[in-house]
Amino acid sequence: MIRSMTGFGSASATADSVDLSLELRSVNSRHLKLHFRLPPGAERWEEVLREEIAPKVRRGHIDVTLRLGSPTGEVGGGSAPVFRLDEARARAYVEALRDLQERWGLGGEVDIGLIGRCDRLLVEESSDPVETVPDDALRRVADAAVGQLVEMRVREGERLAEDLGTRVDALRSGLSEVEALVPQRLERESLRLRRSIRELAGDIEVEPDRLAREIAFIADKWNISEELVRARAHLDAFRDLLDAPSEEPVGKRLSFLGQELLREVNTIGSKANDATIARIVVEMKNDLESLREQNENVE
Repeated sequence: MIRSMTGFGSASATADSVDLSLELRSVNSRHLKLHFRLPPGAERWEEVLREEIAPKVRRGHIDVTLRLGSPTGEVGGGSAPVFRLDEARARAYVEALRDLQERWGLGGEVDIGLIGRCDRLLVEESSDPVETVPDDALRRVADAAVGQLVEMRVREGERLAEDLGTRVDALRSGLSEVEALVPQRLERESLRLRRSIRELAGDIEVEPDRLAREIAFIADKWNISEELVRARAHLDAFRDLLDAPSEEPVGKRLSFLGQELLREVNTIGSKANDATIARIVVEMKNDLESLREQNENVE
């Protein structure tokens, strides 16, 4: 059964006091494109998420949004911050100040008051959720979100298949109508040709064999049996893809068959030379345009 490329999936969980919230939004695209919106420092999780999403979703532009938080609303639980001394930076400040004092003969002491005014000596100790949360927890959330996304795409695919099936039936009906009109069209043209020749020839006798050859030439020129056969074959293949149980993406193949159907219908229209057939061909082109638009939604 076909699947749509449009869908939404989300999942959340808590791991090591960190809330994970993942959203997947999918729209149409010729290929699979993943666009990540991750918290700062979480770039390494792109590959983890890609490994979970790509095998289950083959086409579509997917926005992948990951949010991190805590039950209190902020990572860290809202407790009082804890600071540590950046000893390497402090030592560098002291050595630089003493060197400056010695070179320029400056008085005073390099004491805590002076050092305390230096930048970035105290570093806030906070748990980094990117380091705290294990990859397995992220994979479980991703698996749940992708499952929801795929489920929605399947439901949308069922509706697409129903609509596309209706278009296929309408096209098949149009081909049958055209086929039924072909003999009448040739008979009318044959009578018209005979009348025209009689009017033009007057009393001159026209060889029956030559007239028969002219009619045979027109019949061959207007023959659309091959186009009808190919068009029906394309419709059969289209229907088979709609009903196929495989989860393999078929959108590109459906689009190709739609292009081939349009080619055959255009040829039928160019050979029609009949107002009724031309009207049917216009209706079939409308159905093919709807088919093309819907095909763009199929994975």
